Amino acid sequence: MNARDTNVGQATASAQNARHPYEMTLDLNVLNHLGINLYSNNPAVLAEAVANAWDADARTVRIDIDKTAGTVVIADDGHGMTESDINSKFLRVGRRRRDDEPRTPLLGRPVMGRKGIGKLSLFSIADTIEVQSAKDGERVGFTMSRPAIEAQIRGKPGGGTYFPEPLAEEKLVAMQGTRIELRDLRKQLTSTAVHLRRRLARRFSIIGASHEFRVFVDGQEIGVEDRHYYPMLQYVWHYGASGEACARLCSSADRREKRDAHSFEGWIGTVRVAGQLKDDDGESLNKILVMARGKLVQEDILATVEEAGIYTKYIIGEVRADALDDDRQADIATTSRQALIEDDSRFKVLKHEVADELRYIRDRWTTYRNEGGTKAALESEAIKEWFGRLGPDEKRRAKRLFGKVNEMTVDRPEERAVLFKYGVLAFQYMSVKKNLDELERVSAENTVELGRIFREQNDLEATSYYQIVQGRLKVIRMLADKVGDDALERLIQEHLFQNLWLLDPSWERATSTEYMEQRVTTEFGKVDLSLPEDVRRGRVDIKYRTTGGKHVIVELKRASVRTETLELMTQVDRYRQALRDCLASVGKPDQDIETICVVGRPLRDWRDEIGRRESRATLAGKDIRVVTYQQLIEGAELAYKDYLDASRSAGELIRLLDRIDEEVASDGAGASIDADGAAP
Repeated sequence: MNARDTNVGQATASAQNARHPYEMTLDLNVLNHLGINLYSNNPAVLAEAVANAWDADARTVRIDIDKTAGTVVIADDGHGMTESDINSKFLRVGRRRRDDEPRTPLLGRPVMGRKGIGKLSLFSIADTIEVQSAKDGERVGFTMSRPAIEAQIRGKPGGGTYFPEPLAEEKLVAMQGTRIELRDLRKQLTSTAVHLRRRLARRFSIIGASHEFRVFVDGQEIGVEDRHYYPMLQYVWHYGASGEACARLCSSADRREKRDAHSFEGWIGTVRVAGQLKDDDGESLNKILVMARGKLVQEDILATVEEAGIYTKYIIGEVRADALDDDRQADIATTSRQALIEDDSRFKVLKHEVADELRYIRDRWTTYRNEGGTKAALESEAIKEWFGRLGPDEKRRAKRLFGKVNEMTVDRPEERAVLFKYGVLAFQYMSVKKNLDELERVSAENTVELGRIFREQNDLEATSYYQIVQGRLKVIRMLADKVGDDALERLIQEHLFQNLWLLDPSWERATSTEYMEQRVTTEFGKVDLSLPEDVRRGRVDIKYRTTGGKHVIVELKRASVRTETLELMTQVDRYRQALRDCLASVGKPDQDIETICVVGRPLRDWRDEIGRRESRATLAGKDIRVVTYQQLIEGAELAYKDYLDASRSAGELIRLLDRIDEEVASDGAGASIDADGAAP
């Protein structure tokens, strides 16, 4: 890409050919591997442009995105470039700047660039790059084209020189520093300014007025608050001066602990709820970034550490290890510039130190969460009253239980409240088991103690069934919603057969053998073939279940279909005969068969009470029962709701669970029963 250097190089090479029969040449195609396809996302590419501005002693960088025009402009107020600088430095791919300038000339900043290929990353997102720069009163500019470079590569295999197109004088703008405009973007500009500020804030630790390096995106300055994770931290461990400065930003942290300095500085923290580590665009924050010279060099070192445990789901951090980018040692970055070479001894040392810290953090986190579990649980008034009634030994066990619940990974605060609820229920189960063990040692004369044990056992059994009934009422409401939409007949069928107790509360576990299921399917297939077309088309499905020794055929009709007694009997008789044939073939010809027909609308011959009685009598003779969806729903709901209403006034434990549910459902309950009792 450097025209002058390349021509001189070619002349020198020609002269040397007289003495040397062999020569090494550089194909422009190497640019594809070095940088043109280097990065996969916009923030990573723009971070390279920001790093170049830092190396140019810029104090201000402005990034402006025009989605309508499809352009991105990066402008800085650095020292700029002359034409000579552009050819010898900017267009010189692979220039090792640190050999000549390890620090910037004006502000003495440690130089970020190392291999001289980061500028090529701009081609990852744009086909056209316009560069303008001003220095010492000289204004220069040129345009580079990815398609033109690729054409040059194809046209001159094995070598060649690419000549960027100079900008006409009238197109140069008055400015100080360097301006880069990206056009003909290869990727759609989906990132918002907020998103880009956040990503850049997380890729640099030197952005801000305190570092004399201010970066703006669409006119708004990037600040530490754009990182968006300091307010969510609950516990923070910090290292060195920079780590302590970050820890001070964690204003809502419950604990901040200073640790001895290692080969790295920075901080490692944990959040209150694991779900907080999911960014609003879906990106996971559950990682530890590695910085060197103020710039991100490794996306995540946490993933490389062989450390397991629930606590790792709550971890986030940022460590700064400038020794990884020492000028006196070999470059540790991979070709992609987005990660470090993990086999390098320097990375292994850092990884080992981070792993040691994580093991320390694991033990402290477990202790803190166990201590905070009781505080969090007792934010619920209902649980607080229950806890107050426990004896000293029971309170100690309850605290351990709350601590374990508080360690569990949850995405939302209200989920932890529900876990506390079931923790109370589990505690009661354990207490009853202890009571049953004690029952063997209680004398028959001690009626008071016997009464307490039996009463607690009865309360627990009532509570367990109460929970089941609550679940069943939800199932009933779901069925009611499905019946309202005639297009959902398949969902109705699946819902009903997964919950046969809707048809009969005694049908808890319907079973049948695999062999019998296969035979029934075969026989019913034959029945289908003999049915009239309109009947086959109108049927939802036929299944059977064995319940209590009786075989049951269930026929479902769409909610909108209307039939009559004789038509229904004719259809069902075929199913009954098919099932009899199946039973006879397996040596069970005399087993009872019951048929239930579930319909959406009353039968046509149910015109009055007399017609209804005659229909029922006729159907009963064939052991056929007809029920409407509405009757099914109302009957099931009434049966279970009556139990719920009676139970509410009977069991102390039931009332406790109801109160917890009410607290969770009320506004702010989720936040009040958070880890350590603090709102997220």
